[in-house]
Amino acid sequence: MKVLGWFKSFGVFWYDFIIGDDWRVAVGVVLGLAGTYWLTHSTSGAFWWLLPALVVVLLPVSIYRVTRRGR
Repeated sequence: MKVLGWFKSFGVFWYDFIIGDDWRVAVGVVLGLAGTYWLTHSTSGAFWWLLPALVVVLLPVSIYRVTRRGR
C-alpha cells in the first residue's frame, strides 16, 4: 500500500510542477514545442526563435489574467 501512496505523491508533484497555476501556459508550451519540431523537420528553415516568441506572448497574458482576478 505504501507504494501506491508514493506513486500518487509522485504524480501529484509532477502535475503541479508542469501544469502549475495556469494550464493554458502549459498547453501553449507543449504546442510551441510541437510546432517548432514540426516546422524544423518539415522545412529547411531554423525555427528556434518560435519558443522565445511564444514566451514573450504567453507570460504577459498569464500575468494579466492573474492580476485581473485579484481586482
